[in-house]
Amino acid sequence: MFRIRRIFDDLTPADKNAVEQVKKILKEQFPLLHESEYRGISSLLLNPMKYKFRPILYVAEVKPRTIGAFALMLHDPDLKFCFLDYLSVSPGKSSRGLGGILYEHLRREARLLDVIGLFFECLPDDPALSPRPEVRKQNQARLRFYERFGAFPIKGTEYETPVKEGDTDPPYLVFDGLGKNKAPGREETRSIVRAVLRRKYSDVISPKRIEEITASFKDNPVRLRPPRYLKRDASIVPASGIPAGRMLTLVVNEKHEIHHVRERGYVEAPARIGSILKRIEPMGIFHRIRARPFSERYILNVHDQAYISYFKTVCKNMKENEALYPYVFPIRNKAHPPRVLSMRAGYYCIDTFTPLSRQAYVAARGAVDAALTGALALLEGSPVAYALVRPPGHHAEREWFGGFCYFNNNAIAADYLSAWGKVAILDIDYHHGNGQQDIFYGRDDVLTVSIHGHPNFAYPYFSGFRDERGSGRGTGYNLNLPLPENADGEAYRRALAQGLSAIARFRPAFLVVAFGTDTAKNDPTGSLLLNADDFKNNGELIGSLRLKTLFVHEGGYDTRVLGVNVRNFFQGFWRRYFELP
Repeated sequence: MFRIRRIFDDLTPADKNAVEQVKKILKEQFPLLHESEYRGISSLLLNPMKYKFRPILYVAEVKPRTIGAFALMLHDPDLKFCFLDYLSVSPGKSSRGLGGILYEHLRREARLLDVIGLFFECLPDDPALSPRPEVRKQNQARLRFYERFGAFPIKGTEYETPVKEGDTDPPYLVFDGLGKNKAPGREETRSIVRAVLRRKYSDVISPKRIEEITASFKDNPVRLRPPRYLKRDASIVPASGIPAGRMLTLVVNEKHEIHHVRERGYVEAPARIGSILKRIEPMGIFHRIRARPFSERYILNVHDQAYISYFKTVCKNMKENEALYPYVFPIRNKAHPPRVLSMRAGYYCIDTFTPLSRQAYVAARGAVDAALTGALALLEGSPVAYALVRPPGHHAEREWFGGFCYFNNNAIAADYLSAWGKVAILDIDYHHGNGQQDIFYGRDDVLTVSIHGHPNFAYPYFSGFRDERGSGRGTGYNLNLPLPENADGEAYRRALAQGLSAIARFRPAFLVVAFGTDTAKNDPTGSLLLNADDFKNNGELIGSLRLKTLFVHEGGYDTRVLGVNVRNFFQGFWRRYFELP
């Protein structure tokens, strides 16, 4: 078995290891390559504008942390073309078809980018250009391989002219139309050839010679060599589907349904998850994985031991179909909490409408496992993950539960990720994220930003004010952006832009989004006026950060529009994050 994934940078341990292996393969497979070419891959990934191309790097992991092959493609969004720079298998390893699989992934990428086509160099099979039979045989095999995909050398140009007199095997320029069956025009091809030559050969070919080669493309449109090894109708022409590198990891709390309080007016119901999945799974952009079990120690890092023990014990001792609502709120005397567990509920709760049930603890642990699995997916190379969970978590503070929340899923995931770099939490639920504010209020390695209805009229009422900015080392690392009662999409976007600017200045390695859609018009728990287009626009704004991002689901209770709003949000986010037209 193997896994194909895209590498965006080398900031996480898994990606750093992969990039180092890619450099090693380049060094071993291309011994004549200048050292700057393979050492510069990290810089290319982190600073593409410097190189005037956007890199698209795919790796095939033949086993965990072991790269069997890689492919590097460059994208020029201005000239609308892609250039395959390298496609190579690790020395000593059988390709097992990895080359074809990687190439097909690149073709899908290029098709999504709506480019003219995919260009690359391939050594010649003409005896006049490749006089050594053993080399020519390898060249023929490569050209046969690419013909399967409908890629052919461009005819009638000086591109394959040797750089130096006496050189052999100068490369063809090959064009793959990605199944569009349309050769590019002369002028657009000349612009592309000029860009490629300047990038690859400016140190060995004079500017004058680059222009001469560029001018040799005289046909309009360019002419492609007819099939030499395969019949055209036998070639693999389509380049459809979404490549693995643009898939979002989806983790669902499979245990969420066991926590179902069947009481009139209780809006945090299992139907919420189904209504979302019904809308987002047909999008084809999510790769669903199962949640892994995690140790309780990750919860202990952010929640008080006494609260965890109480929550676990009270749920275990309850009867099936029984719901316990806190209704006595004793002064929190640490030495003398109420002896009766049902009376003690108010000792750990901030409201009267968050019930305890026999299954609440198990469901809450499942939500934590899903959120941590999403966080782990980021560390293992996934650019974006979505933990679709209930019960939600952002109202759960270090010692207290409330607002339908028992464990703070997003805070637990953020604390877990903080071992590998700074983390920003962006809470876009209608209600203030009092939980993560309480948990991280004194820390400077986790920035907490919350956009919410003003606490003068919105739950939880006691927190979420602008002057709450953190304490001690954490001063300045908590940002609250409260909104007026009937704020519309435009007002929301202004606040979101302010929050995103703060996150950009913080320069985190990871972004955790406490993702609530109860900001929608007519949501039973909110008062804002956002519509489906607003969610799409907000997704685009957040996607523009292009950080490794974990979404952890929070609120959103109108199941008539819940799925549509989530779908629209991810449509906008996905296209902007991956810079798709």
